[in-house]
Amino acid sequence: MLFKFLKYLQPTHYFGLNRQDESSVFPVVDEFINSTFQVDNAYNSEIAKQYDLSWRALQNGYIDYSDSINDIENVSVFDNYVFARKYFNKAWVLYVFILRILSFKNPIKEYRGFKNTRFVERYNNKNEIVKYEDYNGFDSQLIAKNPLISIIIPTLNRYEYLKDVLTDLEKQDYSNFEVIVIDQSEPFKKEFYTSFKLNLTALYQEEKALWLARNVAIRQSKGDYILLFDDDSRIEHNWMSQHLKTLDFFNADLSSGVSISKVGDKIPAHYAYFKISDQLDTGNVLLKKAIFKDIGLFDRQFEKQRMGDGEFGLRAFLNGYKNISNPYAKRLHLKVNSGGLRDMGSWDAFRTKHLFQPRPIPSVLYFFRRYFGKRQSILSLLRTVPISILPYRFKGNKPMLIVSGVFAVLLSPLILLQVLRSWYLASKKLNEGSKIQIY
Repeated sequence: MLFKFLKYLQPTHYFGLNRQDESSVFPVVDEFINSTFQVDNAYNSEIAKQYDLSWRALQNGYIDYSDSINDIENVSVFDNYVFARKYFNKAWVLYVFILRILSFKNPIKEYRGFKNTRFVERYNNKNEIVKYEDYNGFDSQLIAKNPLISIIIPTLNRYEYLKDVLTDLEKQDYSNFEVIVIDQSEPFKKEFYTSFKLNLTALYQEEKALWLARNVAIRQSKGDYILLFDDDSRIEHNWMSQHLKTLDFFNADLSSGVSISKVGDKIPAHYAYFKISDQLDTGNVLLKKAIFKDIGLFDRQFEKQRMGDGEFGLRAFLNGYKNISNPYAKRLHLKVNSGGLRDMGSWDAFRTKHLFQPRPIPSVLYFFRRYFGKRQSILSLLRTVPISILPYRFKGNKPMLIVSGVFAVLLSPLILLQVLRSWYLASKKLNEGSKIQIY
């Protein structure tokens, strides 16, 4: 991590880990960065100024750099507070301050760092986003080669929405693709699929298992590219070609499309431009099939739980594959109230359906502990569990987050029991080991 305080603020983030070749994702400050981004003199040390430039370049969409920062030096407490105040809400800065005091850090240094950085203003990146103006006019040779794409859609009791999904695929401006639907519905309606003008294979799977479904379909696929899709989404006619074009333009291995949840919604600002992706969403991602052959399929330890796509995305990142966040490959994700993962298990990783269920879902802690270790997992629990007390619809509502914190204190004995149960069940998963199937 470029700044130590990130271990509190983003304890289980992809970019906090080095890849298998020991390289970090953060670019060495080069001529492009120096000419595009202004040095922030709020930092005391020159190395902190360089790290800030690197952070901003990566977050704002700098992709095609040649060298990354590998040997990271410590920066002062003061400079860490400058960084935290610049990029995170002041409530989270206070959270870091309290944690560090409770961790027996030097209270004088902490107080001075916290107090003397109050002048730092929150960063606004709108004038520093890296623009790829050649993209729109780019003539993709990959599209010209016309590779076969295998679109994989698991479904469960959502024929009403799946009809729209398949209709949208009929209208795509790229035509060389097959569709593989792994249908787990009860009852299975084989006749449903006969009316679509698609190269379509519908396979019935009796076991209600999302990651098994995707693994089965990947093995059945004939294409060199896999496009993972959901059964409750809507897309525009150029969705597939935009995925291919992005892979070609950036010489990338994965294209992670963006999602909106309501018709007419704008793409969230931090996903509205090209950048190296820090996530993978199996509802909207195109990737080379060769990746599965290299690092394996999805881990079935996540079956009927959450973060199986996050684990695969991190595995791809650690193995050096380039994943681009693609604002042009957009989908409308309806998130319907029935069917799909909601019928098989939990929809939300941190919010329980019942009072005495584990919090978070055990697969979350299995993922965190496996890749980030015990300490970072505990810090992640401190960061996420208190704000998960209130329902999902209040996510992002700042006043309600404060209420959530109050409730977390009042309900702390119950929450502790939920977390301990989740930790225990995650330990069982870790003892069993991964269930990553080989292609």
